[in-house]
Amino acid sequence: MSEIRYDGQVVIVTGAGNGLGKSHALEFAKRGAKVVVNDFGGSRDGTGGSSLAAQAVVDEITAGGGEAISNGANVVDRAQVAALFEQTMEAYGRVDVLVNNAGILRDRSFGKMSAEEWDAVVAVHLTGSANCSLAVWNQMKAQNYGRIIMTTSTSGIYGNFGQANYGAAKTGVWGLMNTLHIEGAKNNIHINCISPTAATRMTEDVIPADALSLLDPKWVTPAVLFLGSADAPSRNILLAGAGGYTVAKLMEAEGVYLPEANRTPEMIAQNWDVITDMSDAREMMQGNDHVMKMVQKALAG
Repeated sequence: MSEIRYDGQVVIVTGAGNGLGKSHALEFAKRGAKVVVNDFGGSRDGTGGSSLAAQAVVDEITAGGGEAISNGANVVDRAQVAALFEQTMEAYGRVDVLVNNAGILRDRSFGKMSAEEWDAVVAVHLTGSANCSLAVWNQMKAQNYGRIIMTTSTSGIYGNFGQANYGAAKTGVWGLMNTLHIEGAKNNIHINCISPTAATRMTEDVIPADALSLLDPKWVTPAVLFLGSADAPSRNILLAGAGGYTVAKLMEAEGVYLPEANRTPEMIAQNWDVITDMSDAREMMQGNDHVMKMVQKALAG
């Protein structure tokens, strides 16, 4: 298999001043990409702000012979994201890959979570990913090529105590991926999610200390570079961490058709084992697939 390269391509990585984003940015640069290193420079909870972290990554890239520029846009602010895109176009003239990596945490059990804690986390992870994707979208359509990588999480796929805000946002980017996959298909824009398990400042007090050494962010980065490549698939959730790589999918059971006289909560309860039987489960590729399945069952019934 030939080496995956990014020569002549331009890659934007958000939240790239530390951790996963930094690892992604460095490796894209090593493989020939011109990298835009975006980082607001805030703390783990999103407060503060400084361009020093992003510039330090740029300096590391250029010291190694690569090409990169820094940007301090807050992904929540659509005007700042538009300026990020304009800066990229002025410097390099195109965008080929966007990695939506920026994120914050404000963990708290749901009953104690403030509106601000909810809004801030959803804004960065979900709205921020949408803002950045929108900024590059029409240019990717015009050049008939683009790769966008959302960062989801097992907290969104499966749930995690104290992370209702984070989990909801991370499930949201999964839904965003599904629709952008459909809308971008005819213009060769592929959209995927990466679900990383890594030791970063976001996870240092969540992951047991004895496991942190196994979870270097650099083991997630190969999955991101694959998803950003010309031969990448689309509409996948690729989980990566500690050298393990797997895919998660939403599967739908075949279910049951109930005649009109039997459409009662009691009959649903009576048929629950059949309704939840996953032996013939299949993946629906868009919302209309489910609608057609239900209509076909009704016609057959």
